[in-house]
Amino acid sequence: MATPAATEPNTTSLLTAVLWMVGTLLSFTLMAISVRQLAGAIHAFEIQFFRSVGALILLAPFAFNKGWASFRTAQPQLQVFRNVVHFAAQLGWITGVILLPLSEVFAIEFTTPVWAALVAAIFLGEKLNRGRVAAVLFGFIGILIILRPGVAEINPGTFAVLAAAVGFAFTIVATKALTRTDSPLTILLYMSLLQLPIGAVMAAFVWTTPNLEQLFWLFGVGATGLSAHYCTARALALADATIVVPMDFMRLPLIVLVGFVLYNESAQWPVILGAVIIFAGNYYSIRREQRLRAEATV
Repeated sequence: MATPAATEPNTTSLLTAVLWMVGTLLSFTLMAISVRQLAGAIHAFEIQFFRSVGALILLAPFAFNKGWASFRTAQPQLQVFRNVVHFAAQLGWITGVILLPLSEVFAIEFTTPVWAALVAAIFLGEKLNRGRVAAVLFGFIGILIILRPGVAEINPGTFAVLAAAVGFAFTIVATKALTRTDSPLTILLYMSLLQLPIGAVMAAFVWTTPNLEQLFWLFGVGATGLSAHYCTARALALADATIVVPMDFMRLPLIVLVGFVLYNESAQWPVILGAVIIFAGNYYSIRREQRLRAEATV
């Protein structure tokens, strides 16, 4: 849902973009902490339900200000598809945060752009140029290093996060199509409105009435999930992806530190190495895409 960045942002824009990305990093980190604090006490289905409730509360003032226009969508079927897939993907991510070291969750999640390139190629007919092929290959190498099949025992949470990354890829491609006709507010509203009843039905079977502390963390999941998307979109509107993406990668060392300090999790070097390889492929792909666009405009 981000808008294209200017090709040559000034110093003020770059500084502002950096500050927005700091907001992104903090949002994703706090979201992971919020989920982890609820682990074992509140089921993932219920966390999903409250995530939608929290987001809807925050979006309500903006929706009322815009009126019925904010609820008009030109692609209702795509909205439904996007949110069913996103709900499942988010459920996988939450499961991973509960079961895995936080660094492994974030490292595997970095494969999302790789899957997005494949999804766009298969379903939208987008070409896999050299940069995208490199991103895919580096992504597969990175994920093999992280998982170490045949060497290390693979936690079920790993498959949940990997499935989540694929789901997020479908979500990205669907969002790209939706932004051609629907506003960012409309997309966010439908995300909450459609996912809330799904979460409510599933949460009803595993319901645990949360106490005040748990309500705080549940609202934190909804608020930080929303702020992460918003901050990233604002950063991309002010600076190029070649600046924003490396900053987004800083989520990994930050979450490694959080995992160590709060949960006594040690950083696993295969996870770090695999994440670096995945990032390198994604970054090369972005640089090549920019070069191709620049050549096309000459």
